[in-house]
Amino acid sequence: MKNLLIKPNSSIENALRQMTKSGEKCLVVVDKKNNLLGTLSDGDLRKAIINGKIYKDKINEYYQKRPTFLRKENYSINQAKNIFLKKRIEVIPVITGLKRVEDVITFENIFKKNKSAINSKTFSNTVVIMAGGKGTRLEPFTHVLPKPLVPINEKPVIDHIIDKFIKNKVSNIIITTNYKSKILKAYFQEIKPKYKFHFVEEPTPLGTAGGLRLLEGKVKKPFIVTNCDTITNINVDNLTKFHISNENDITLAVSSKQHIIPYGTVKLTKKGHLKEILEKPKFNFFANVGLYVLNPNIIKLIPKNKPYDMTDLLKHAKFKKKRIVVYPIDDEAWIDVGQWSEYRKSVDRLI
Repeated sequence: MKNLLIKPNSSIENALRQMTKSGEKCLVVVDKKNNLLGTLSDGDLRKAIINGKIYKDKINEYYQKRPTFLRKENYSINQAKNIFLKKRIEVIPVITGLKRVEDVITFENIFKKNKSAINSKTFSNTVVIMAGGKGTRLEPFTHVLPKPLVPINEKPVIDHIIDKFIKNKVSNIIITTNYKSKILKAYFQEIKPKYKFHFVEEPTPLGTAGGLRLLEGKVKKPFIVTNCDTITNINVDNLTKFHISNENDITLAVSSKQHIIPYGTVKLTKKGHLKEILEKPKFNFFANVGLYVLNPNIIKLIPKNKPYDMTDLLKHAKFKKKRIVVYPIDDEAWIDVGQWSEYRKSVDRLI
């Protein structure tokens, strides 16, 4: 229960991190004496972030102040089930006395089997790993090896990526290939993995999204797409449910970043006179994680047998008025190993 309780003076960053670790979509807000104050859903957090609130802001403005709860003395499991189904909430605090939280009932615990069954009807349980690129940012490693086989702690990048999805019960792995594809295929023949996977060969290099056109007609439900240099540690079930419940065409995982310019910056007037000096200004922005959920109909927007990047697809989908929604994740829940600075950090983070 402790990992589901949070104090109102906690930051958005800490709350998002706590949700990631717990795997739940809602936290219970309590005071120092564990008295119930409210509930904080992932939707509350993501709305705050998308509306420009930074990770360091406190959650006390964003949580729900009138939570649904049950009393320990007289509640039943059937009563809890009815509340979950009627109100479509994720957690129900159980209180004693005035409002002291003694337990937290989660939708996952009550409807675990049904929850998995419901998601299987709407999600293809497929992840596509775009592994056909040359990986020029990781040269000279990639002069010898395809980028997916670049090692991190004696284990190829692609194994780290797949392991995260297998733990999330994603059962179908599709790998697009082109550059040094024979080496990549030989590796999988050697290790003989137990999970279901197959390769889709790009006839020529097709960019970060072009290879998806080869899946037309093969995927009938929403599916996940990931770069082969992005290792994520998120709850896939929450991500796909967010995509489906919001009726998105594309869901784009993003992470809030802050960049500090290490100098004083100078602003000038139109005549070139000094207007003001800003000492080491901070800029907040969203970084594209390289993880997406796509509806099958999006594949038709991709041209056949032509290089086409994900940025091209997003622009085209936006022009076609497709629903594209961002899904903010904890900055510590992903690693971009496609550049040397981050690759070196990943060696320590993945121990």
